[in-house]
Amino acid sequence: MFELIAFVLAALEGNLTVAFAALGCGVGIGLLGMKAAEATGRNPGASGQILTISIILAALIEGIVFFAIFLA
Repeated sequence: MFELIAFVLAALEGNLTVAFAALGCGVGIGLLGMKAAEATGRNPGASGQILTISIILAALIEGIVFFAIFLA
């Protein structure tokens, strides 16, 4: 009985790790988009550089979810 409970808790812990990582990444990408739009509104001439940095940072943020999936 104890082994079954331990197995269920271990499986649940891995799922929660991935869920919290995905939630955090969603919030992070939302903040990134908000600040990128704000920066573009303040300085429209730098929109190309802002877009490039935003795409790179979004890819790095999404990489956190992949690490969580592989390590969970």
